[in-house]
Amino acid sequence: MSKKVLLIEDDRIVRENTSEILELANYKVKTAENGKVGVLLAKSFLPDIIICDILMPELDGYGVLQIVSTIPELDQIPFIFLTAKTHHQDLRKGMELGADDYINKPFEESELLRAVETRLKRVEAFESKIKGKNEITLLNYKKIKSNIDIKDFDQFLNQKPIFKYKTGETIYCQGNQSNHIFFIKKGNVKTFKINDLGKEFITGIYTDQQYFGYASFVKQQPHAEYSEAITSTQLYKINKDEVAAIINNNHHVLYQFIDFLVEKTVSYKNKMLLLAYGSVRKKTAEVLLSLQKDFSSNSKNEISISRSNLADLIGVAKETLARTLHDFKDENLIDFTSKTITILNKNALQKVQ
Repeated sequence: MSKKVLLIEDDRIVRENTSEILELANYKVKTAENGKVGVLLAKSFLPDIIICDILMPELDGYGVLQIVSTIPELDQIPFIFLTAKTHHQDLRKGMELGADDYINKPFEESELLRAVETRLKRVEAFESKIKGKNEITLLNYKKIKSNIDIKDFDQFLNQKPIFKYKTGETIYCQGNQSNHIFFIKKGNVKTFKINDLGKEFITGIYTDQQYFGYASFVKQQPHAEYSEAITSTQLYKINKDEVAAIINNNHHVLYQFIDFLVEKTVSYKNKMLLLAYGSVRKKTAEVLLSLQKDFSSNSKNEISISRSNLADLIGVAKETLARTLHDFKDENLIDFTSKTITILNKNALQKVQ
């Protein structure tokens, strides 16, 4: 059966030529002349892949991707941008929103077909792998879900599919519909916001056995921030009915979750006060101590975090962070390599003003 392609492109000549190329390759193609028409068509056509221009009237490509990502029947469809824009910040913005690939205009026929074929094959391979390797797990999971009587939380998690993300891969974007609470089996995840200038500000970092994405889920609102895997990450997605069943039958999980929320609330308040009134030295020291508590990789108090993520978490420029870290090293408070930071004197770091 021919795969379905939705092409959203405002330039008539490009739209017609690209459509012809795809149809000759035996794809079933429908086209839209702007983003608004494209979104409406996507809902009815349910394509296997979407190819979309960025600069368009009515609704640009970024807007199309954000809207499509909030629609359950469309959010897993591969999305390829067609663009004449080649600036790094444009590419970064698209990938953060969840784009799968870029094709720069003008393009060769082979380049277009190769990109489409590659993305479709990846989807097929993933679906086949899930179906083949996790068939028993998925059947058991469906039984648990249908009974919705979850009395053993660990057993419940063992029956659920595990979602894997590579370092730097987006988990959800701002504006995505919040349908799950996320529980990390293994790995590190950050949540962050991006301002109008493209500056990233980290709102939280999470690790093994921690939840995230719960604020929007509880309020039943779209996510108000982005999330991304800092390291290779494995996590579970827990929906609303499952959360209710878990809480009803596993009170210890409820208490753990309440404790976690209270701790996060206090942490956020302290962080806001620190950002408002703390010196760069004080903010850096507090963040390092917090990371050491939750994310140190071993008994040597080593913290594995990139300088860029650390600067965004503290809310300072990377150059400012670099100077502060060197000052701390000169004072024998910390030591560091290109990949890790080691706390040498925790008590002295707590007294930094």
